[in-house]
Amino acid sequence: MNQNFPRSAVGIAVLTLLCAPAFAQDAAPPGNAASGAATPAQPQTLSTVEVSSERLKKARMELSPETGATVYRIDQSAIGALGKGDATPLDDVLLTLPGVAKDSKASGSLHVRDDHGNVQYRINGVQLPEGISGFGQTLDTRYIDTITYLTGALPAQYGLRTAGVVDIQTKQGFGKPGGSLGFTLGSHDTLEGSGSVYGTTGNLSYYLSASGVGNSQGIENPQPTLNAQNDRTRQGKTFGNFSYYLDDDTRLGLMFGTYDGKFQIPTNPNQTPAFSLAGFSDLGSGYNGLPSSQVRERQNESTRFVALSYQKSLGALDFQLSAFHQYSSLHYRPDPVGDLIYNGVASDTERTNSSNGLQADASYKLGDAHTLRFGGLYTRANTRSINAVNVFPVDDSGAQVGNTPVLINDNSGKTGELASLYLQDEWRIDPKLTFNYGLRYDSVNAFTKEHQWSPRLNLAYAATESTALHAGFARYFTPPPQELASQQSINLYTGTTNQPEVANSDAVKAERSRYFDVGVDQKVGEHLSLSADAYYKHIDNLLDEGQFGQALILSPFNYAQGFARGLELSARYSDDHWAAYANLAYQKAMGKNIVSSQSLFGADELSYIANHYVYLDHDQIYTASLGASYRFGADQVSGDLIYGSGLRRTPDGGAPNSAALPHYTVVNAAYSHTWKYGDGGDVVGRVAVLNLFDEKYLLRDGTGVGVGAPQYGTRRSLYVSMTTHF
Repeated sequence: MNQNFPRSAVGIAVLTLLCAPAFAQDAAPPGNAASGAATPAQPQTLSTVEVSSERLKKARMELSPETGATVYRIDQSAIGALGKGDATPLDDVLLTLPGVAKDSKASGSLHVRDDHGNVQYRINGVQLPEGISGFGQTLDTRYIDTITYLTGALPAQYGLRTAGVVDIQTKQGFGKPGGSLGFTLGSHDTLEGSGSVYGTTGNLSYYLSASGVGNSQGIENPQPTLNAQNDRTRQGKTFGNFSYYLDDDTRLGLMFGTYDGKFQIPTNPNQTPAFSLAGFSDLGSGYNGLPSSQVRERQNESTRFVALSYQKSLGALDFQLSAFHQYSSLHYRPDPVGDLIYNGVASDTERTNSSNGLQADASYKLGDAHTLRFGGLYTRANTRSINAVNVFPVDDSGAQVGNTPVLINDNSGKTGELASLYLQDEWRIDPKLTFNYGLRYDSVNAFTKEHQWSPRLNLAYAATESTALHAGFARYFTPPPQELASQQSINLYTGTTNQPEVANSDAVKAERSRYFDVGVDQKVGEHLSLSADAYYKHIDNLLDEGQFGQALILSPFNYAQGFARGLELSARYSDDHWAAYANLAYQKAMGKNIVSSQSLFGADELSYIANHYVYLDHDQIYTASLGASYRFGADQVSGDLIYGSGLRRTPDGGAPNSAALPHYTVVNAAYSHTWKYGDGGDVVGRVAVLNLFDEKYLLRDGTGVGVGAPQYGTRRSLYVSMTTHF
């Protein structure tokens, strides 16, 4: 175990305020020491508990095979090289990986290989159930030790959400008791605080952390101005990780996390009223008692999760059993006047999701050549949707016939189940060649009732000491999320301003796909590694999501057919002082014929897409990222860049998603210095400038299939932070 680890593995934050990269791919050499970690004054002797922990941690990671997949690793030194260090949001950390494209928070924040969402998150081997998508991010970069990112043709253990797997190993509490406190001040009225404590008591280790942030840029600005109107946010997160070692081969683990976020929805000034409301707007006279700059909408979000795990090693058998619970809620509060005047609908919308489940993963070494892995997952989720919707009456032509709103209560709920089983064998044919083959079974019983058997074939070949090849094939089964609209809900709005143009809406189905992936990794000397990866995905019932209506909540739908293909190139460099990376991805994803949730679309849009392949709204043809850091003594300078060729838009009179938004390049830079003090403690100071050249760029322009308001990227921002580890 790394003897410097106790200074970087820190725990619960006592939050003092809440205001109103070098990356190493699997074959790459290790990066620099963690920039945020303090070095103990003298080497420490590992305790029995620490030795057991390290061995069981390795056994837990061995439960999850990587053979044949495309794998990247992110360590603390990589995170420390980013502009805001470990205060960087997790999605922004992932944007520095190949094939990961940036999007607005309202549209999912990021996309992996041109998939919408479809990313699986695991913490210490436990797969987190899905919550309701919102603006906030439940997971905090501060408590991450390492991230293993897998994509491509995945082994049989990974299912349901398969575009990318983000496997997080969190910090632990070994060594003498310690902790950290930090704060960040900066642009957009940013005030951020964080803290942690950790330690070991007998056979118990603990790590606890918390953080809070307030600023005036919670959601992307609908205009290219420096600051948006009505855009304040307050967010808080906590995390805890406890491990109790019953003996050298047995561990009990308890994890929990919370997230709470409050957001104002930024206004879009100078909009023209579309509907008359008694006392506030009269389209005939032109009277408007509420300019769009004064519209006030809000959204609150929260998430809770807890997982209890039992891990055991019995000779050749290793296994982990976990029980988990997650609760998430999202509440959109409209402006009761503004939403009616400008949209004709004011919907107070609340959605909740409660999930409980069990997960089991095991491995058994049959000998030097074979490792058998097997397990399963069961999740039972209850989703509720409560909507109080104010609308205007309309005539048969759709014209407004009254200026007094009518209230419609639209409430629904659904209990659904997911079940999965897998069995696979990792066969080491010889020291150079490994073949992992397996079979997976998935079923869903919710708004749709379906199942699938999915074979997985993965091959890894070490051609030379410096050249490694991998290839894989996988069938995937991706069930839709449960926050869906039913036909009953549609019928409630007949004769109102919320009635759909298309009156039918078939149930969303599970996506089924066949995935092919091949790649090569090449070491060039001691410090440089290169990689290339190509993939093709043939899709039936392609799942996509979009924002339909004023409430910023995503809804799923299916294209009958679709495909995605791409090529990713990557380079990694690391030596005693320098670390650098560069990525370039080409991607293309298209779909044809929308066959579910048709009421969300216009008739002309549906008619065109029924007979033509169209780009998915989140397709971005070219995505690039690069970064470098240089450490000299107690100082580090770093910079990174993200380039996007632009997501899709629909031009006036053009086909859906037939054009791309303008390309953009965003450059970030940072400088940090570490002051050491007695007994291994330190203080780390950091100055970061994000969007150094103040690029004005559009992530969305408000057009396209399932796209809401326009959203601009964040303008130039300056942040100053101080963090002490004690």
